[in-house]
Amino acid sequence: MYCGYITTIEGLRKHSNADRLQCATIFGNNVIVDLTFSERERVVYFPTDGQLSEEFAVSNNLVRKMDSFGRNIGGYLDPDKRNITAIKLRGEKSDGLVLKLSVLEKYTDISKLADGERISVLNGKEICKKYIPKSNRSESVCGTMDKPLKKSKTSSSYPQFFEHKDTAQLAYNKNAFMQGDTIYLTQKLHGTSFRVSNTVKVTKKERPWWIKRLFGVQDKVEKHYSVVSGTRRTVLDSDGSWGSNEFRKKYNTLFDGRLPKGMTVYGEIVGWVNNETSIMPRCNNSRMKDKEFLKMYGDETVFTYGCKSGENKCFIYRITVTNEDNVTIELPTEDVMNWCKKLGVNYVPLLEKFIYTTWEDLNERCNKYLDIPEPLSGGAHVTEGVVVRIDNRPTFTAYKAKSFSFKVLEGIIKDSATAPDIEEEEELITNERK
Repeated sequence: MYCGYITTIEGLRKHSNADRLQCATIFGNNVIVDLTFSERERVVYFPTDGQLSEEFAVSNNLVRKMDSFGRNIGGYLDPDKRNITAIKLRGEKSDGLVLKLSVLEKYTDISKLADGERISVLNGKEICKKYIPKSNRSESVCGTMDKPLKKSKTSSSYPQFFEHKDTAQLAYNKNAFMQGDTIYLTQKLHGTSFRVSNTVKVTKKERPWWIKRLFGVQDKVEKHYSVVSGTRRTVLDSDGSWGSNEFRKKYNTLFDGRLPKGMTVYGEIVGWVNNETSIMPRCNNSRMKDKEFLKMYGDETVFTYGCKSGENKCFIYRITVTNEDNVTIELPTEDVMNWCKKLGVNYVPLLEKFIYTTWEDLNERCNKYLDIPEPLSGGAHVTEGVVVRIDNRPTFTAYKAKSFSFKVLEGIIKDSATAPDIEEEEELITNERK
């Protein structure tokens, strides 16, 4: 879940090319601030990919506002979007938004806010949330969940078909690591989540009301194992209709008959939905305003990962086994890799395996794989980032770190989007149905 963080400024220095600006280090990120900030000052930090609430942004004069002469007399955020993006300003990176702690005085006693505290709502007032472009269903990328499941007298559910776990940001989870942890560093892929399972299907057959009343019986419940596929949040239509998710169908076929009872496989699909549409939105690289980036990656970023137009690939990163007593076992990384090798399916590209020693060493290892040409595509686009998995945990424990250039691209894509991408569209619709 997106949130802001209470923290302390460190490493304050003069901007290399602007007299009225400074650079600060926040959670290892370089962020541009004005001259009113000082070293060791406590602040509130909002990472990229977030949106400030309208009330909070307006009350702190953060949105653009024009006077009668067309001059900006307000802030710098778009009045409607109020989204926070990664940018380069006069040669310096700015990864997030830093504000004085006093901006929260209206909502809470700021003296009681401790460093590391996460905020999204204070005293019932929304401060921030994840930014998702407004949904225009007619222009959606794939229409992930345009059609609701059909209702009938026979309803089915999969109580052990668990959703993907959200992967938190590495930068804010230093305390999750201990010396001696076994770490697997894998490439983060920019695609859409999928899951497939040979799991218990519970089917309820409704009896006529008069039979239930006359004989005191309930609806008949049957259980059996069945292979089912899903996106991150939803189960695909139980009637076999795939609709706009047709590109996923081959992976259901791929694993059908190859999964032991109770096994669930989680992965990422990258490439193309069809010959015209990529799974994740494209980006006009000229909007980066970075000559070196244009020289390296050309005029447009398409996240192909080496797939030709119309093709896609899946990469597995997690497998669980759940028994009939609802006990779930997490397969260690080596077992997942061996299982993928045995079945001839892809495991997410492994970058390094090592034993955790220090936070500094971990970040140094991660940084080697950020902001570099993506290898599966032959360097056609930049890497999204890395995933850090702690393998010696009873449940799936992993954190992500994104390339700065990818964050800039992501901000540009969302800024010009007329609809959310596949993952975010699904998130919107899922929330609407709750």
